[in-house]
Amino acid sequence: MAILLTEPAADRVRGYLKARGTGIGLRVGVKKTGCNGFAYVINYADEIEESDVVFEERGVKVVVDEHSLGLIDGTEVDFVKEGLNEAFRFRNPNVTGECGCGESFSV
Repeated sequence: MAILLTEPAADRVRGYLKARGTGIGLRVGVKKTGCNGFAYVINYADEIEESDVVFEERGVKVVVDEHSLGLIDGTEVDFVKEGLNEAFRFRNPNVTGECGCGESFSV
């Protein structure tokens, strides 16, 4: 089981954590929503809960709750810049469908 970070994603997280001055890593999860069932949730981790699973990827701690891990195991998190837009992108091998806008997915 693992959540992977590309080098651009790891660089972005390290930079934000340094600028923020606090935090232990990146928290990745899912919530039930959208036209296809689930959406990714990404934030900075300030603490580790008892039900969290922690991975170390490219020098960054990636924190995932146990429930979300079953849906996103094996996901690669990337950070992309396209013109003036920049965002984290997810490549989840468990996805069986996505909505047209790419905001939600099903497994």
